[in-house]
Amino acid sequence: VQDGYGDVAVRVFFFRERDHRCTPGKPQIECAAEHKKIYDKYDKGGAAMYYSTTCPSPIGTLTLAGSENGLAGLWIEGQKYFGHSISGEMIRKDNLEIFKTARDWLDRYFDGRRPSVKELPISPAGSGFRRDVWDLLCGIPYGTVTTYGAVARKLAVQMGRKSMSGQAVGGAVGHNPISILIPCHRVVGAD
Repeated sequence: VQDGYGDVAVRVFFFRERDHRCTPGKPQIECAAEHKKIYDKYDKGGAAMYYSTTCPSPIGTLTLAGSENGLAGLWIEGQKYFGHSISGEMIRKDNLEIFKTARDWLDRYFDGRRPSVKELPISPAGSGFRRDVWDLLCGIPYGTVTTYGAVARKLAVQMGRKSMSGQAVGGAVGHNPISILIPCHRVVGAD
């Protein structure tokens, strides 16, 4: 599969076995055209090809992941849930524009300046609930902290509900795939 950058890579998709119309036992490589039809059926705007790079930082090596939709991941080496939100393999590609922009953002961040998360196109993979939580986190100002409960109350209002579980919010915060930019580090258990 050729991507928009002129590179050839393999995409991984999951499909139901009954949709596989190739001869049983036939090697996949021999029925690639048939597989492409099946994959395309499941790839209408959903699956993306992901690229990765690493960059040094004052807190350790960072791994960035991105697609044509924007930055999809930023993890600190050894971080829990490292890369969990990326389906399929990430192809190493250091010179993507999104990575250059993200490195510049990170350099300014670690220099003590306060770049806005709005400067970068971000595209974190997650459920609608998790994306709603991460959107709220992006609104937490520099130099402040909030609690899981406060985020849950804001989300409840936004969703037109009486209440929302602080634990559910905590789960979404803990699975944030874009560390630092989506400031999960500004959310604490209680005041």
